[in-house]
Amino acid sequence: MMEAERLASALQAAREAAAAAAEIIRHYWHRGVAVEIKPDDTPVTAADREAEQAIRAILAEALPQAAIYGEEYGRETPGEDGLLWLVDPLDGTKSFVRRTPFFATQIALMQHDRLLLGVSCAPVYGETMWASVGGGAWLDGERVRVAATDELAQAHLSAGNLKTLTGDPRWQAFGALIRASSRIRGYGDFCHYHLLARGGLDLVIESDVNILDIAALAVIVREAGGVFTDLDGAPLALDTRSVLAGTPAIHAQALAQLQTAKLG
Repeated sequence: MMEAERLASALQAAREAAAAAAEIIRHYWHRGVAVEIKPDDTPVTAADREAEQAIRAILAEALPQAAIYGEEYGRETPGEDGLLWLVDPLDGTKSFVRRTPFFATQIALMQHDRLLLGVSCAPVYGETMWASVGGGAWLDGERVRVAATDELAQAHLSAGNLKTLTGDPRWQAFGALIRASSRIRGYGDFCHYHLLARGGLDLVIESDVNILDIAALAVIVREAGGVFTDLDGAPLALDTRSVLAGTPAIHAQALAQLQTAKLG
């Protein structure tokens, strides 16, 4: 793992890169921007592309030995030290183009298979969170922690992208979790992970994500005292496609129910 001084320097660079992207995103938010459709049928704008270019320039200068994997400009091959930046310059482009403020810049640093730091900046929503391994989770300079909720009957749940889960044996288990919980919401994108990290939610479930969407948020939730895995309880990897994140007790209870349903 990186020594503390280099990790702190990398985190500062990631925060500066996110701030630079925020300026670009706010500019296009107020001015308006044309929308293109990529080959995978998802939208992209000049805000996405210019934000990633700005991020890449800052990160490359701050940590030149690290490769970069970005949503818009692809993935470089890491060197022997295994350092890889994970960048989604505008996670939530669909919200951005529909004038809904649920989008954010996501920047994380991974070394081999271990996530080291994360920055999540939502420039229009008005929140920036960051964390590094061993350094805690922070919201605009104030340290945050997950709630102490340990019973499903008191838990607040949020669900995001669930299309794949609807055809999975665990769909019924998800329904049971909803019935057992105190409240169900669907905040989506960065928002429910921010809420989880600062104690406003107790469980987040998604079945259709990309590692670039969630890597930074995983570091933040973990450093806030939460548990962040995929729906099988496995640690995150570059090919991760689902999320189960929550307070330690609620995550454990939800995972047990989901695993029971999957096994039949």
